[in-house]
Amino acid sequence: MSASISVNPTPAAVLTVRGACPHDCPDTCSLITTVEGGVATRVQGNPAHPHTDGVLCAKVSKYTERTYHPERILTPLRRTGPKGRGEFAPVSWDAALSDIAQRLQAIAARAPEAILPYSYAGTMGMVQGESMDRRFFHKLGASQLDRTICASAGAEALVHTLGGKVGMKVEFFAESKLILIWGSNSIGSNLHFWRYAQQAKRNGAKLVCIDPRKSETADKCHEHIALRPGTDAALALALMHELIAHDWLDHDYIARHTLGWDHLRERALTFSPERAAQICGVPAEQIRQLARDYGTTTPAAIRLNYGMQRVRGGGNAVRAVACLPALTGAWRHRAGGMLLSSSGQFPAQRAALQRPDLLPGGTPRTINMVTIGDDLLRESSPVFGPKVEAVVVYNSNPVAVAPDSAKVVQGFAREDLFTVVLEHFQTDTADYADYILPATTQLEHWDVHLAYGHTDVLLNRPAVAPVGEARSNAQIFRDLAERMGFTEPCFADSDEALCRQAFGDAVDYTLLQAQGFATLAVADAPFAQGAFPTPSGKCEFFSARLAAQGLDGLPNHLPNHELQGTDARHPLAMISPPARNFLNSTFVNVKSLRGIEGRPLLEMHADDAAARGIVDGSTVRVFNDRGSYECHAEVSPRARPGVVNGLGIWWRKLGLNGTNVNELTSQALTDLGRAPTFYDCLVEVEAIASAAA
Repeated sequence: MSASISVNPTPAAVLTVRGACPHDCPDTCSLITTVEGGVATRVQGNPAHPHTDGVLCAKVSKYTERTYHPERILTPLRRTGPKGRGEFAPVSWDAALSDIAQRLQAIAARAPEAILPYSYAGTMGMVQGESMDRRFFHKLGASQLDRTICASAGAEALVHTLGGKVGMKVEFFAESKLILIWGSNSIGSNLHFWRYAQQAKRNGAKLVCIDPRKSETADKCHEHIALRPGTDAALALALMHELIAHDWLDHDYIARHTLGWDHLRERALTFSPERAAQICGVPAEQIRQLARDYGTTTPAAIRLNYGMQRVRGGGNAVRAVACLPALTGAWRHRAGGMLLSSSGQFPAQRAALQRPDLLPGGTPRTINMVTIGDDLLRESSPVFGPKVEAVVVYNSNPVAVAPDSAKVVQGFAREDLFTVVLEHFQTDTADYADYILPATTQLEHWDVHLAYGHTDVLLNRPAVAPVGEARSNAQIFRDLAERMGFTEPCFADSDEALCRQAFGDAVDYTLLQAQGFATLAVADAPFAQGAFPTPSGKCEFFSARLAAQGLDGLPNHLPNHELQGTDARHPLAMISPPARNFLNSTFVNVKSLRGIEGRPLLEMHADDAAARGIVDGSTVRVFNDRGSYECHAEVSPRARPGVVNGLGIWWRKLGLNGTNVNELTSQALTDLGRAPTFYDCLVEVEAIASAAA
């Protein structure tokens, strides 16, 4: 059975098709694809969609290069050589599906939890990312995956403070008079928010960037606060100290719409600007001025992104920042408050889409995707359960993106691990597959999308027929379900039917079909009168739910797992923000974008480079006890003293020594959300070749 695919009925005609950007970005842009003679010739932003406004980032504007890439996988492939060598031969869909189903059935007969799905946000679509695949693995009784690798620390922090992934509407940042851009390089990762921020700036607003790295966004802001990685909570608590000391508080809002103020006040008063300055590595007067600006400017808004929560205390840091707008009453104004994610405002019908009722018995074990390096190397035990015998990877490239990648490679290299990868290209992970199955790109399938940077639902229509023998993710799992003998009617649902089920009657599907997007009915100032989606209905400075788990009910500063000054062998902190023209490991193989990036880079402050005899352009080895990574040094003012910036995420096979920056990152988890600590990492750097060489 094949999913319904609507494409151009007259290939000679020229037409435009509305779609949605599938990538992990807050903007979730509406796309217009031009199709000529059955071939997509151009992808551009939809001018009719207010948030997109006809503008795309450089990455997605080149999307046709991805769909028609000469290295795209267009037929199923079966491994013919040793794992990791990337040696494959074409095979028919029938042969591939039959063998995969047979091998999964044999494992499931012994221990279904020995089968593990591994997926994340290679597409953010609800159909190709979390529908038929989840039904398949639920029915199978496979291990469940804790999908934590990007955002779960911040997400859990919002749940325990504001009640969910909610916040101000992004368009009203244009009316703010002060914008704190915290942990975000918006120019590279949130372009359409940046356009609102620029509008505010033209109208007289002050923009402050808070980031260890002097990013392209910091260049364009009025002020840059270059704090040490993992110290954001200390800065937020010091801001609270100054708000209290100068009475820049909205006492009425605090009394009516918050919980735990007395306890938070007591803690905040222990974080003087001087104490925070020592922790954060910024001048105390800069902290005082930031507090003065925030406490005396109305309306003031905060745009968080996920960089700040990729350290041990990341959840607490987000909690601390999320408390600030309630202290000043910023939520009273539609251009005040904060935004990290809006995704909790969407009425997604996930149970209908994913069908957890298909589980054959109790809930299977859950494996955290962050610790895949350790978990693939574990033997069966009463605590862990059965050894992982099969992994099905889709919408992800764990060999490149998961931390502590030497262990990840070791795990995927196991000869007794059966690995299936659904992919567009032969990625680092695909090199270790037993089968690679060709998946469709966004231009070739149906999907429906929510957003985490605005409040519009978007529909993606297929613009062209699948290239080669590619099939959508949902179709592949539908085909596997048939081979496995799953007879429930839900396994026959087409991709377009799944689009309709994603939101049920909560979103007007006719409107989605007509214009490609539908805007949720969200109040302009959703928390002007409180009504937070917490158990108390208030902004919870103190979380009873966290306290019931034995955790601190108040936000606090938690030092990094790997704290500078505690390891003389590895004295430099390293963060690994994305290179501007990549999105995680996506787009690394698009030549035009890789050409702009040039080569794997480590940004170093001049003082740190000089102390090690490193000059601009030197080939360097970055190392710690987990491994080493070779790249080129760029002596740059973008790095603050004591911190190096390893721009990622390059495919390992395209690196200088077959590794990337995640050779150095650890599997340690955050305080909340069981998330990775990519930016909580100590290293040393040494030159291995001069710039001239």
